[in-house]
Amino acid sequence: CVYVNPSLLIYLCPGTLFQSPEEGWQLYTSAQAPDGKCICTAVIPAQSTCSRDGRSRELRQLMEKVQNVSQSMEVLELRTYRDFQYVRSMETLMRSLDARLRAADGSLSAKSFQELKDRMTELLPLSSVLEQYKADTRTIVRLREEVRNLSGSLASIQEEMGAYGYEDLQQRVMALEARLHACAQKLGCGKLTGVSNPITIRAMGSRFGSWMTDTMAPSADSRVWYMDGYYKGRRVLEFRTLGDFIKGQNFIQHLLPQPWAGTGHVVYNGSLFYNKYQSNVVVKYHFRSRSVLVQRSLPGAGYNNTFPYSWGGFSDMDFMVDESGLWAVYTTNQNAGNIVVSRLDPHTLEVVRSWDTGYPKRSAGEAFMICGVLYVTNSHLAGAKVYFAYFTNTSSYEYTDVPFHNQYSHISMLDYNPRERALYTWNNGHQVLYNVTLFHVISTAGDP
Repeated sequence: CVYVNPSLLIYLCPGTLFQSPEEGWQLYTSAQAPDGKCICTAVIPAQSTCSRDGRSRELRQLMEKVQNVSQSMEVLELRTYRDFQYVRSMETLMRSLDARLRAADGSLSAKSFQELKDRMTELLPLSSVLEQYKADTRTIVRLREEVRNLSGSLASIQEEMGAYGYEDLQQRVMALEARLHACAQKLGCGKLTGVSNPITIRAMGSRFGSWMTDTMAPSADSRVWYMDGYYKGRRVLEFRTLGDFIKGQNFIQHLLPQPWAGTGHVVYNGSLFYNKYQSNVVVKYHFRSRSVLVQRSLPGAGYNNTFPYSWGGFSDMDFMVDESGLWAVYTTNQNAGNIVVSRLDPHTLEVVRSWDTGYPKRSAGEAFMICGVLYVTNSHLAGAKVYFAYFTNTSSYEYTDVPFHNQYSHISMLDYNPRERALYTWNNGHQVLYNVTLFHVISTAGDP
């Protein structure tokens, strides 16, 4: 995305794939080089491309002014035409008066004088018409100057925008946006430093549930899966796109062979991973074949509201996907109810490695994984914040203080999607997204 010769760059990288309709250009990556210079790249929204660009806004304003000038010219034309007709009708009268004055040769009878006086009275309105002509002349001069200025401004914009039409510009912008997204993916992992304000996608379903996209699907695949409720459910709705999910159209239904428990499901590489109801069994359901590929018990994992999050809801087992793979978050009697993080093999569901975080699961509101780090919120209610972080690469932890705006006051599902670098949330019947800001320290090629 940005290359600077010195060996070390410090990046603050907010993922901004999702945006509210009111937002326009968004910061994608910012970098500060050792010399103190700030380098930024930005993403233009895919919809209404260029609508908020300064030159396009200026062009729109100029078009409005051109329309106003045209309307003013039409009004002047109608008015001057009417006045011109009046002046022409008065022209005959003025010539007649002039001839009679010349013929009078210095002497007028009383009758002739009265006739001339009456004719002059008829000409009195002509003075106001002539005054209006003067005003119109000044207006025309002003409008002519405005037209000249507008023509210059339009020519300047045309020169700046070049020979590209709107469609060409849109294609170029979309290509640039794709390159920026690809660039952001190369930035790798980072530490969570911020969570954006919530972006409400839809209000649908009951108070508890989950929704997600496939974390491993290509960027062109924007299918959304929706699972209402927190126990004994079997119905999964698959929407073709995020836009279809928002509108509630173009979906198919999957009926799971075993009911689920909790809301900690995840879709990973075409399969749904979920906790089988009233058991500690992990189920891998493949959507295309509509079949269970594998299922396996998590050794010692609590279930059936033994070790849920603070909100309950059979949330004993929570499955997550980050940049490094598939994870399970749960707890056991052996570790006294503290959160256990296990890396799972997505093909066999065997536990690859486990970590005891030391954080009591019943005190956690929700949790999510980013770059091998487990982040825990201190509440599922209003006033929550990201309070705790456990680093699996160093088997260490720290307490954090990252604000987290819980808009609808009851979160029952919170998951990170590494493809989109966004948090998916089910909040009191609302499907909500959050962008995240990650802190990166990136070494250039050749560094140890």
